Amino acid sequence: MAVTTRLTWNEEKGLQRLLGNVSLSLLYKSSVHGCSIKDMLERCTLQGSTVTVIYLDKIIIGAFILGHYPQEDRDFEKQTSSFHFLFKKNTTEITTAFLNTAPKITSEELTFYSSGYNKIFSLTPHKCHFFLATLLAKILKVRPGVFGYLECEVFRVEGIKDDGGYIRRITGATERRSTLLAELRNYKPYADLVSEIHILLLGPVGSGKSSFINSVKSVFRGHMTRQAAVGSDITSITELYRIYSIKDGKDGTSLPFMLCDTMGLDEKEGVGLCVDDIPHILKGCMPDRYHFNPQKPITSRHPNFTSPSLGDRIHCVAYVLDINCINNLTSEMVVKLKQVKEEVLNSGVAQVALLTKVENYHEVLQDNFLNMKKSVTSQSQIMEVQKILNIPIYNILLVDNYASDWEPDPLKDILILSVLKQMLQAVDDYLEDLPPQRTDEVARVSQLSICD
Repeated sequence: MAVTTRLTWNEEKGLQRLLGNVSLSLLYKSSVHGCSIKDMLERCTLQGSTVTVIYLDKIIIGAFILGHYPQEDRDFEKQTSSFHFLFKKNTTEITTAFLNTAPKITSEELTFYSSGYNKIFSLTPHKCHFFLATLLAKILKVRPGVFGYLECEVFRVEGIKDDGGYIRRITGATERRSTLLAELRNYKPYADLVSEIHILLLGPVGSGKSSFINSVKSVFRGHMTRQAAVGSDITSITELYRIYSIKDGKDGTSLPFMLCDTMGLDEKEGVGLCVDDIPHILKGCMPDRYHFNPQKPITSRHPNFTSPSLGDRIHCVAYVLDINCINNLTSEMVVKLKQVKEEVLNSGVAQVALLTKVENYHEVLQDNFLNMKKSVTSQSQIMEVQKILNIPIYNILLVDNYASDWEPDPLKDILILSVLKQMLQAVDDYLEDLPPQRTDEVARVSQLSICD
């Protein structure tokens, strides 16, 4: 009978993503192969990089070792890149601690020592106990001490690079992703002037507007979602005005920002989004699921035409452009973009440019994952966008959407979340800069006939 892991499908996928989308092969299971160091070594020696997983009642904790398991009673060898992790059962949110440690095995336990040769983590199979030192427990946000466990498993990690810098990078990416998610989940609009932020995506057909919406929703859901229709037709797939809420996959609550999708811009007149519709969208007059008519803009006589509060207005416009097509934009499309820009400028809302389909997105992030940097290959496109739209360089953002992906990528998630965070920061700047009479109106959520 095949030996199977106690990890759920989602837990195993989360661990694989943490290690860089690797494969895991189960080598040892204490309840099947025996509860001793000897039993572990018989199955885990000379197997390459491994991850040891310990199951408690409500949490799973473990350790990754880059390279072979240490041999029994061998003197300390040089420290290796390793990390420890913890996640609650039935979730994919993982807390990690990257440390250079010296693993050592005796006849009774596997122990990890810090740079000062202080014991920070140990596993005693014959007692089904493990030890967690204060230093490591503080990072993993659990209490230190000696604990009993239910099961121990060891996996061979297949497809991982034998490079300590790579390990630090992927674990750092996971930590940065978790930080960004926490910041965005706790986000509140400036001074609570509005309850929800509305971000409008405008751009040519096929630039990636709907894909960006799907990407944001996928990151918060924890799995791929395709709610917004996407396609590759030369005419716009999106024919309805859609206002998408972003729900947190943890408990399904709606977050205080919404993404608004529109018909794609076309260089030809009478095709694609009608420029005359844009002022009504910006003022919040256009209802969700309104069917665009490229040749006839919405009017106040439309049965669903709304008279919204200022809180329902668009607060940020993102011009979405395929980075690979920027240098080939036709003069007609440039004129159309400048017309749109003029309408947006009159509204006074925040503006950013979002350059999609960045193929070298792994190079776009700085090593500490705190900021995006503009790679040399992107400089000409960025300068061209700055010239066309007259948007500050710091508000020209780079992203690679989830399009044909089947599994999430921590680095891609960081780009998507970083872009969203910068959009919200631009909105907060806009709200803070509103004149006093405007902020009073927003705070009162007064119903104004601003669309007549």
